[in-house]
Amino acid sequence: MESGRRTSSRPAGARPGDGRSKRAASAKSNLGPPRDFMGYGRNPPHPGWPGEARIAVNFNLNVEAGGERCILEGDSSSESILSDTGYGAYEGARSLMVESSFEYGPRVACWRLIRIFKKFDVRISVLAVVRGLQRTPELARALVEEGHEIVSHGWRWIDYTKMDEGQERKHVALATEGLAELTGQAPVGWFGGRPSVNTRRLLVEHGGYLYDRDYLGDELPFWVEVGARKHLIVPYSYETNDSRFDQNNGFSTADEFARYMIDCFDLMYEEGADEPKIMSVALHDRLIGRPARALGLIKFLDYARQHDRVWFCTGRDIAEHWLKEHPP
Repeated sequence: MESGRRTSSRPAGARPGDGRSKRAASAKSNLGPPRDFMGYGRNPPHPGWPGEARIAVNFNLNVEAGGERCILEGDSSSESILSDTGYGAYEGARSLMVESSFEYGPRVACWRLIRIFKKFDVRISVLAVVRGLQRTPELARALVEEGHEIVSHGWRWIDYTKMDEGQERKHVALATEGLAELTGQAPVGWFGGRPSVNTRRLLVEHGGYLYDRDYLGDELPFWVEVGARKHLIVPYSYETNDSRFDQNNGFSTADEFARYMIDCFDLMYEEGADEPKIMSVALHDRLIGRPARALGLIKFLDYARQHDRVWFCTGRDIAEHWLKEHPP
């Protein structure tokens, strides 16, 4: 064979339209949505936030206890991430210390955080793992009474990346119906966190969802095509996120958390004179709800509240505004 010459792997006589090419195209289509590196580019739309706000600040509280991996739920081990205990998961055995760290959320931290957000008159998005929230109906009622948005965080707090499509479809239905029963209203927002390539399509097929948060690559909402329908993405953040407290990998003190959030706020507020965006702040009850960390949240809220033209909003607020002002 001549050096450097490309050879075709197509069988002799095969044409691009033959079965093998069709199977290859089908396999590619099963890989999920295409990637988009362009976004809005150098000329993003002006969102026109209410009150001519220079920044939209959206707090998202992850409530996951009771929906995480646990042998009592039929899993092979306890959860191994974001427990902040230093304890690992043991295959075939319960990790009681990890379990209790999750339980701190609904037992103590959520109530502290409800009081904090009430003090600052801020409504938030609660990203609720439905199997977990079902265990704490009193907490569910309190969150609704305080006017917070309840977003579906999936049926369980597990990795859906490789889950069978049929099983994931059942989980979408369980998560939707479960929240409707708990809160009296079906959720319009979804955040999985560890989605599969099928998740967004399954949400659209199920119907009733205005938006999802499973995207980290922007600071403004945008529309995508899912099948023949338009679907709204409201970006999320793993960076302005208290998950960086876990194992002290990013934040070690309340001051570090507050300083980081304030720095992000300051730049986005300055840029917002011309190009307003969303500052998405992600929280976890069992992390930020600890007293020495909650103080960092209080410091940031106090700082942001001193500024005018700041829109404190839920994901639903953003989605409904975008649907009205920037329809597909």
